Amino acid sequence: MTSQAPRLHTRDLGKIYAAPGGELEVITGLSFEPAVGQLTAIVGASGAGKSTLLHILGTLDRPTSGSVFYGEQDVFALSAADLARFRNHTVGFVFQFHHLLPELDARENVMLPGLIAGESGYSLQEKADRLLDRVGLGDRAEHRPQELSGGEQQRVAVARALVNDPAVLLADEPTGNLDRPTAEDLQALLKELVRERGQTTVVATHNDQLAARADAVYRMIGGTLHPAT
Repeated sequence: MTSQAPRLHTRDLGKIYAAPGGELEVITGLSFEPAVGQLTAIVGASGAGKSTLLHILGTLDRPTSGSVFYGEQDVFALSAADLARFRNHTVGFVFQFHHLLPELDARENVMLPGLIAGESGYSLQEKADRLLDRVGLGDRAEHRPQELSGGEQQRVAVARALVNDPAVLLADEPTGNLDRPTAEDLQALLKELVRERGQTTVVATHNDQLAARADAVYRMIGGTLHPAT
């Protein structure tokens, strides 16, 4: 990944949910362009819309209005099959809860997105092992999630998010379920990976220390983003 990678950006993004008391507007008129090859943090109160924004950026959810572009492509104008292909090849996700499959070992969990993308064989296994080495788990490749600590499971999730070499990495509260020392280790790892791989990386977090490591910080207020000061 280089600075020449296509830009991820939004234009006048809006998201409204139906709620018992009426419509709930979570995102309103949001235009946003995280820098290519940098770590951008989004902070804000619970319910401010951080996770919703990440889900829309990653095409896990659709906006009510506005657009998400990758380069010149309006991604939500793609067919369902092309959108799924875009999501699998271009976007990597790390969630607060790792969502590892308990019946698979660490290597197999990391390989899974590659298998879905149609890659197979020894080259995919080698790639998974290289990523596990990079996140400090080279000797745990054959351990299942229940045999790993919470921090180790989240590192497997990071490796899994990177196996298809995505241009965009989205992380939603990646340290929210970890103790402080483990969270600090994961924060440092994410920053190192951004520097090494040059991905456009957006992290939604309550963690001030993680936000402090970012190249740019935005606060979610009133359904839109404001540069944090």
